[in-house]
Amino acid sequence: MSQFTVEHLKALLEQAAGQDADAPALTADTLDTAFGDLGYDSLAMLEVASLAQRQCGITLEDEAVSDADTPRKLLTLVNGLITADAA
Repeated sequence: MSQFTVEHLKALLEQAAGQDADAPALTADTLDTAFGDLGYDSLAMLEVASLAQRQCGITLEDEAVSDADTPRKLLTLVNGLITADAA
């Protein structure tokens, strides 16, 4: 995978936490909203991190995942690791 997109993240969130009709949609307006405020708990985020590692062939440190508390931060983290691994 050369880039981890919002669509990839949406798919992983649905896979990890299930599709909840009450969960806010992941849009440009919610990229800077904390995952907790979007309805995703720490267990869901650990599962998202695990899925991202497998799909993207990267290693995510637990602390880095904890610090990536918004969709934008997680996208930046994963894409940075993909780019670093490709170099």
